[in-house]
Amino acid sequence: MKTLLFILVSFVAVTAMLSGLFMISNPDGSIMNLPLSLLDGTPFKNFLIPGILLTTIVGGVNLLAVFYNIQRHVNRYNWAIAGGIIISGWIVVQMILIQAAHWLHFLYLGIGILIILLAYQLKGKWAI
Repeated sequence: MKTLLFILVSFVAVTAMLSGLFMISNPDGSIMNLPLSLLDGTPFKNFLIPGILLTTIVGGVNLLAVFYNIQRHVNRYNWAIAGGIIISGWIVVQMILIQAAHWLHFLYLGIGILIILLAYQLKGKWAI
């Protein structure tokens, strides 16, 4: 379970950081094939601010969870839970704002929930 948690948190950290950096470098969405029309009805005119938030908040917290897990830090599961909550929240807010759902939304939402459940179990709150 520890290995699976590490893989999932690492996956979220890497993909969030890369996607966010792509959005920052090309705020028009062209590098990721994202039409600006996705942002209609949202507070954003382009992908710059979402990219910054995705990189720093979603990617950053999950990256911290990765490092704390590598170090076997006492708070490693708390950071993983935080990372899972943040990616899950990010996805839910994104689906609400763009009023659409893609299979990737469900994949990342599932990963976020799985991270939360695994970290909570490893933290010792549930006994099976």
